[in-house]
Amino acid sequence: MRQHVSGGLAAIVALAGASAVILGAFGAHALRGVVDDAGLAVWKTGVDYHFWHALALLGAVVGLPDGRARRFAIAAFAVGIVLFSGSLYALALGAPRAMGIVTPFGGVAFIAGWIALGLALRRPG
Repeated sequence: MRQHVSGGLAAIVALAGASAVILGAFGAHALRGVVDDAGLAVWKTGVDYHFWHALALLGAVVGLPDGRARRFAIAAFAVGIVLFSGSLYALALGAPRAMGIVTPFGGVAFIAGWIALGLALRRPG
């Protein structure tokens, strides 16, 4: 059964997935020869986590029952993509190493999102 979601949530899911594809292609094509191998590896890590958590975001939006845990999971996955993957993209492009302080906050958001997802899946009884 297909679940209908609000336009805002649909847009967030679409943006997360589309941007993962765009940034993955950008890294694979436009950054070759511009960024060193270490930078490309960092970029790829950002894209990998971005893709996986875009899918987790989709699952949370369409597969979880409405409630506080679902809303928290959605927000945590979105924030995690921005902080974790975004900071890795910036680092790969030459941002100061101090930008790396942001990455663990994104990781914590991902972890919190998965925990919230698990809580939302629990069935009473």
